[in-house]
Amino acid sequence: MTVSNRIGNGFRGFLASIGLGIAGTALAAAPAQHGGVEAGFTPEGYPYLGAASAPLLLEEWSDYQCPFCARHFQRTVPELLGRYVRAGKMKIVFRDFPIESLHPTSAVGHAAAACAGRQGAGAYWAMHDALFQQQGQWSRLADPQQALLVMAGALGLDAELAKACLAEGKEMARVEASVAEGQALGFNGTPMFRFKVTGTGASYSLSGAHPFERFAGIADALLAGEQPPEPPAPPAPELPFWAKPEGLAPDPARPGFNVAGDAYKGSPSAKVVVVEFEDFQCPACRTHALEVQPKIDAELVDTGKVLWVSKHLPLQSHPHAALAAAAAECAGDQGKYWSMHTLLYQSVEEWAVEEAESRLLGLAPRAGLEASAFGSCLSGRRALERVLRDLYDAQGVVDRVPRFAILGGEGPGTLTGGLSASQFVELLKGRLASSAGATPTGEPGSQPEGAATRP
Repeated sequence: MTVSNRIGNGFRGFLASIGLGIAGTALAAAPAQHGGVEAGFTPEGYPYLGAASAPLLLEEWSDYQCPFCARHFQRTVPELLGRYVRAGKMKIVFRDFPIESLHPTSAVGHAAAACAGRQGAGAYWAMHDALFQQQGQWSRLADPQQALLVMAGALGLDAELAKACLAEGKEMARVEASVAEGQALGFNGTPMFRFKVTGTGASYSLSGAHPFERFAGIADALLAGEQPPEPPAPPAPELPFWAKPEGLAPDPARPGFNVAGDAYKGSPSAKVVVVEFEDFQCPACRTHALEVQPKIDAELVDTGKVLWVSKHLPLQSHPHAALAAAAAECAGDQGKYWSMHTLLYQSVEEWAVEEAESRLLGLAPRAGLEASAFGSCLSGRRALERVLRDLYDAQGVVDRVPRFAILGGEGPGTLTGGLSASQFVELLKGRLASSAGATPTGEPGSQPEGAATRP
């Protein structure tokens, strides 16, 4: 069950009643201490670390289940605290931006942190730290609320107050309001940052988890009244594991899937490989799957000339696509990935509705699946984690669907959908002609680490 389903329609009405801001929140106003640093809440109710009057504000929009956000917390925040926050130069403000399509239970963690904040600013930041430090434990739970309450108790907080706060629902609504505000600002991933110079209006935005040196260069320039330096040139791209021969090799423990965990069809020894990133609610993906792919399969895939690999990139604008991708993975556990793959595109109008899970369960007989095993898989976490892995694999390589990474031969490393069947076949034939005797290779793009996205 998703966070939205747990919240229900009543929360949506409440959310509308409080607007998009969270001014007027009951959080404690008096500054406290956390790790030797002043901690408090802004007049709008947002938690901060550092001197309230610091000349530079760093606003972080984050998701407690985002691995890049956790990396920023572990590697960069300590250095920011040491050089800027403790020196009174910077105030860090944390904003909630859980991405439900990637992390369905993350919003519960954000609400738990806000509920901890009702017991003081120091309590908020203690919970904030614990959520990132224990991300690998609570993020895997279908319903993490009890684990979060145990976490709060272990921090010395009043777990009963936290439980009552979560049941009340106001903090969850404020988390959703924060997400809506971030979306209105154009944010589509985490972590996202905004530097603001107090009293001047100067600001600078930064996307993704970067090394401390990148933050320091921006902070020093803004504090000196200068323009931040241009970002450094990215390093030469390195082929990701899912595109390397060792990742593309068949997984002996899971027939029909490679070692990187992706479903494939065709010959693993083919000299040209196409890795497709797709979304089962994407109209262009559907057109490719139902109209273009059959001809490619008949001429090149089924004949062993091209290896075709499927990876998931469910877009935020398609709220049921991630669950559909998980359904395909569950079908794959029964050796029916490609049957379900086609069926999902053929029946998208049936399952892309509010009752998506029950509709997807209803597809099991039509896909030739054992219904009980399929249902257990779909209601669990394992299949969704495979989908999340693909989303993280896409970072720096793919930002839209359908997108194809073509490995082997000469030509473009990536291709956006839109080609006709004949055009795609001719393109691949050209790649085959230039790949004689070669090992499949390619050069997907690269960019700085981070930003789990709402594409």
